[in-house]
Amino acid sequence: MIHKLVVFLFWGQIIFAQPNTDKLNVLIIDGFNNHNWKQTSLLVKTILEETNLFKVSISTTPSISADKNWKNWRPKFKNYDVIIQNTNNISCKDIRWPKEVEKNLEEYLSQGGGLYILHSANNAFPKWKEYNLMIGLGWRSKDEGVALQVKENKEIITIPPHEGKATFHGPRNDENIYILNSHPINKDFPKIWKTPDMELYKFARGPGKNITILSYAKDSNTSINWPVEWVVSYGKGRVYNSSMGHLWKDDIYPKSYRCIGFQTTLIRATEWLATGKTSYKIPDNFPDFNTMVLDTTPYNKKN
Repeated sequence: MIHKLVVFLFWGQIIFAQPNTDKLNVLIIDGFNNHNWKQTSLLVKTILEETNLFKVSISTTPSISADKNWKNWRPKFKNYDVIIQNTNNISCKDIRWPKEVEKNLEEYLSQGGGLYILHSANNAFPKWKEYNLMIGLGWRSKDEGVALQVKENKEIITIPPHEGKATFHGPRNDENIYILNSHPINKDFPKIWKTPDMELYKFARGPGKNITILSYAKDSNTSINWPVEWVVSYGKGRVYNSSMGHLWKDDIYPKSYRCIGFQTTLIRATEWLATGKTSYKIPDNFPDFNTMVLDTTPYNKKN
């Protein structure tokens, strides 16, 4: 069979993609979150599908714990290469996925699935033991696990439970992202690159097991280096977790999502979660230490 090469416009750039015969299937889970989850899901779906590498579906949960539709919400994780988790119950603690769905995700991941923890999704489900193991580190109290710091010599130091602080972040800043470990996700990235308006999590906590920190940023107030991105092995599965990807309640297409570095990372991480490798090339205008690069396509031209 002869396939035609697909050529298309990706938010201001001409991209030559592989034939669209074998797209990776991605499922975004949303429905409750103290962030703008509807717009977050829309932008993530758009960014991924514009590459022609992915087919993205969305499964929206009920938004309150008493909703009778919970009994019908049973996403079929096994039908997807990657699950993107875009729910958090930090402001609605009575909501939790049905036990059957939790077990299905645990089984899906342990058997080799891929899970993307999208920004505030690491705030979710502190009482779900296996979820804590999946995410490695998250938004937790100082009693709910270890925290990790990166020293100037690149050594990782562990802060035990009960010591230090609970997870927090200061004002959003333009942050320099420092590559700590080479990985297919950051292959050919500059060693330092800049992204706008990011929340740098400090004292992210959790079991911290089977974890590899990919990058970090420096707290401008204390000069302490905190992890920004990390990957976790869970059974045969792969998890990617990052504090990048903040999109607040009234945001539509904020700088954090317009960032070419963030978009590239989102695409690369999703592909790696599905396949264990990456084929998506970094764009020529990828940001560096001195320069942030934002997509300039008007929002109404993308949707």
